[in-house]
Amino acid sequence: MSRQRDIEVDCTLEIEQTAESLHAHAIPEGVEIRPGDRVLLLAPPPRVGFGERVSLAARARVRRAGPLLRGWTRLCGLFELTELYEVGFAPKE
Repeated sequence: MSRQRDIEVDCTLEIEQTAESLHAHAIPEGVEIRPGDRVLLLAPPPRVGFGERVSLAARARVRRAGPLLRGWTRLCGLFELTELYEVGFAPKE
């Protein structure tokens, strides 16, 4: 049984480099991203100067994770989630 591991899709590329945020997101269209999958842009992203924000159409390849990597990613995700918990105690004034 042959399984397709790479899918070429259109995506929306959002890049921002401001004092409030520094991020780049490639959002594939028409395909669900599952744990362990990777999204690879087919062309280099444009340079964005400080204070700029761009949103443009691009092409990307979604590389599907196999069952072992998918399971490992889910397991690691459960343990990483606990790092987000923060409990603090302050003296009563």
